[in-house]
Amino acid sequence: MTVNRRHALGLGGVAAAGVVLGSPAAAASEEEEIVAVDAASANRKIARTYAREVARARGTWSSYIGVTGAEAAAVEERADEVVEAYSVNKIAVATAVLDKVDRGLLTLDQRVDVTAGIVIQDTDGIFGLDGAYPSSVTLGHAMAALLTLSDNTAVRLCGLVCPAAELNEILRGKGFVHTQVVPVANPNRFFLGTTTARETYTLLQKLVGGTLLSAASTEYLLTVLRSLSSFTDGIRLDLSSEERLRVATKAGWFNDGRNEAGVVFDTAGKPMITYSLFASGPFRGDAAANDTNFGATHPALRARQAIGRTLVDSVGRFSAETALTFRARVYQPSNGG
Repeated sequence: MTVNRRHALGLGGVAAAGVVLGSPAAAASEEEEIVAVDAASANRKIARTYAREVARARGTWSSYIGVTGAEAAAVEERADEVVEAYSVNKIAVATAVLDKVDRGLLTLDQRVDVTAGIVIQDTDGIFGLDGAYPSSVTLGHAMAALLTLSDNTAVRLCGLVCPAAELNEILRGKGFVHTQVVPVANPNRFFLGTTTARETYTLLQKLVGGTLLSAASTEYLLTVLRSLSSFTDGIRLDLSSEERLRVATKAGWFNDGRNEAGVVFDTAGKPMITYSLFASGPFRGDAAANDTNFGATHPALRARQAIGRTLVDSVGRFSAETALTFRARVYQPSNGG
């Protein structure tokens, strides 16, 4: 359907996928008219980009995007629908482990055993590439692999120190009743489970607000999620190295699901935009080909790339009061030696 200009600009803070915004040239012209000079205009710019891109990508989206200082969400679509989180829930797994670290029950420098039986040979991550077992790594190393390379063996390593039942209990205690892993017969193993766009958004908001974990654990988690080794095929693809370091992100994919959630910071380290995007097929094009394409050319990732560019472009033109700031590390490439 065709929507009027007021709806297309996302006034009221809610954008709906599946709308048609006219010709690409007209849509581009409208987009250029919106300059994010404050939270309200950032909302409008983000809402327009989101509506245009999900209409192109198709699929079913459950999303929540909020701008610091705005009175309403820029995007709120099926935000309370329980969805498969896939690897986005690795942030929740890390949260539970770090909660135990904060309570003195674990330490990041304690070692966990990497046995042949615990390694998942799924071509993701690094533990399946080692070729020599048994070995051991620190819990901090396992967590870094969990959050940057999305290593599924690292999920099992976390399960050794935080079993599924305890992990879910920790998350429920923090208010996340839908962000839960799925236990299996082995109490130390689990599938990554479910969430809602709103709960993942809230988890990230509590993280940058300093109420989810200790200051040290918050800094650890955000440093890993903002590293240049973290996911770059979606929100961060069309960004410079410096811009990527200002985006903490985690993606998740399986079958026809393509998800990503994170936080965009300004140059001073203020968390300015939080996004939670969960999408499932069928997407534009050949459904079978899309289900086996987990790379940057997938329609949902193309959409997230455009959304990511808009999110970063909307940051830095205005300021907002935030309780905490988190400066990104300056990138320092090395040539070995």
